[in-house]
Amino acid sequence: MSRKYSKYQVPEQENQHEVLPNFLGYTRLEDLHKAEFAGFLKAQYILLEQLTTSTVFNAKYILNIHKLALSHIYSFAGKLRTVNMSKGGFLFPSSRFLPHVMHDFEQNILLPLPQEYTHPEPLIKDIAKVHAELLFIHPFREANGRVARILANLMAVKHGYDFLGFYKIQGKKFEEYVKAVQAAAEHNYTPMEKIIQWIF
Repeated sequence: MSRKYSKYQVPEQENQHEVLPNFLGYTRLEDLHKAEFAGFLKAQYILLEQLTTSTVFNAKYILNIHKLALSHIYSFAGKLRTVNMSKGGFLFPSSRFLPHVMHDFEQNILLPLPQEYTHPEPLIKDIAKVHAELLFIHPFREANGRVARILANLMAVKHGYDFLGFYKIQGKKFEEYVKAVQAAAEHNYTPMEKIIQWIF
């Protein structure tokens, strides 16, 4: 059984502590969170500086978000997870299939994205689909949500819109958000579309 305070459930032989092994030698969650926060701020700044109307969002781009943010902290930064994970009884795709799953995600969802949108509604639908699928796939051992939020924001900014209001997803809305991610398992993106529309 996993520890009751664990954010995720992982196999017994894997590290289940909230404080994962890290290059900085931190043993306190507070210190680790500060380092992660700084890393994601830096990554977001770099990616915004590099963003153009011709930027292509693919699997390599997503891995790079994770690497830019966390390579100074974790050895697994920018790499697909090698452990199976679940949360609240919901099982994410098996780690052994992640390369194949990410390839399909890239080919079927990321690469077909249009380079421009004439109206916000199709963009909202695409952001919702990408966001829900990426969170369902859960490709990383840590920080999947932050990577997915940065990607969603970059998709919006690329087409001239502001960052999304993810900060508004709290309480009951967060429960809806989790269910919207789970709905992606059945390729149902309508619940996430409603949420992205609300925070757009």
